[in-house]
Amino acid sequence: MSRVGKMPINVPQGVDVQVTADQITVKGANGTLTRATNPLVTVQKDGAVLKMAPANDSVEANAMSGTMRALVNNMVNGVSKGFEKKLNLVGVGFRAQAQGTKLNLQIGFSHPVAKEMPAGIKVECPTQTEILIKGADRQAVGQVAAEVRAIRPPEPYKGKGIRYADERVVLKETKKK
Repeated sequence: MSRVGKMPINVPQGVDVQVTADQITVKGANGTLTRATNPLVTVQKDGAVLKMAPANDSVEANAMSGTMRALVNNMVNGVSKGFEKKLNLVGVGFRAQAQGTKLNLQIGFSHPVAKEMPAGIKVECPTQTEILIKGADRQAVGQVAAEVRAIRPPEPYKGKGIRYADERVVLKETKKK
């Protein structure tokens, strides 16, 4: 059996988990998340503990039990604590500004770039060169951060662009005569 799939999920205080035949719904302080269940995985709720088990002895069911456990654990953590990604702007005159659900970027183009945030995602700019993307859905937070980074990824010669806070950009040496 999958090592990840064997581990139980402890549901913290203030988080409500509803398990039906075809979906799992998790409600908490940061919102509500819903995910369809896989027929290869059985979900058991014992008080404040969730357990995943493969429905049969196939390799696919074994693998899917670990995957479903990780996804449901991310849902529980998302509605209780939330997830965040931090991006930095590197470049002279590069600025970011959050206005409600919109992120306005001035990143060296001839025009400002406005990125609309999807529902459930909040954006903050503590300084002009930092962007904080927050939300309950881990996949959505990572996807929005990747889309913002893709507007102007770091270039390899000067390192200018939008990068993750923990990202290291290896700079290339310029061509010599």
